Amino acid sequence: MNKKYGKIIVIALGGSILYPENIDTKYIRQFASYIKKYIKKGRKFVIVVGGGRTSRIYQGAASQIAKVDDEDKDWIGIHATRLNAHLLRTIFKDLADPVVFDTRYKRKKLSYPITIASGWRPGWSTDFVAVALAKDYGAKQVIIAGKPSHVYDKDFVKYKDAKPFEKLSWQEYRTLIPEKWTPGFHSPVDPVAARLAQKEKIEAIVTDGRDLKNLTKIIEGKRFQGTIIN
Repeated sequence: MNKKYGKIIVIALGGSILYPENIDTKYIRQFASYIKKYIKKGRKFVIVVGGGRTSRIYQGAASQIAKVDDEDKDWIGIHATRLNAHLLRTIFKDLADPVVFDTRYKRKKLSYPITIASGWRPGWSTDFVAVALAKDYGAKQVIIAGKPSHVYDKDFVKYKDAKPFEKLSWQEYRTLIPEKWTPGFHSPVDPVAARLAQKEKIEAIVTDGRDLKNLTKIIEGKRFQGTIIN
């Protein structure tokens, strides 16, 4: 598949990409070099970081000790995204907005080459944040750079015969996932983000965030591996 990207590129970067078992400093160094290469070409990036393993560790610990409701689980996840976001903002310090976007409408315009965002509030994942920021700043697409390389017709971890999709409508995609968001929810794009993207006509490209060569193909409008949802 081929796509053409505009000047502003929105990436929802899965927290598990940054922190699979330990903080992946090798990947983060490569990712930083990758982003800087496109900054030199005049692109701007909005990078929304997930909570990943950090979120699940803390949510799990709290649940072992006390009865934790969904709102508190979400707040734990949000603070995990903020920690990951500050890690990236520190690495991109000379190029990034000094303020991590932790609420909507933080800035009227993007004044820096890189903007880092975290989770915002309970009931919304960082997928939703990425779609909302794409709408706010005029981007037509969002790259969902997580672990799955595609959207599949069923759980590809459990079922070896799961088939990847190359392209789906939002309506088709939403029949594959639950209607409601729950903390720690796993799907390429969560239900709340999918509803907003469908409403605002924001396209999502689901791809493996670890494969930077493939991300390059996406941004440069070359044939890539992934699923387009529009």
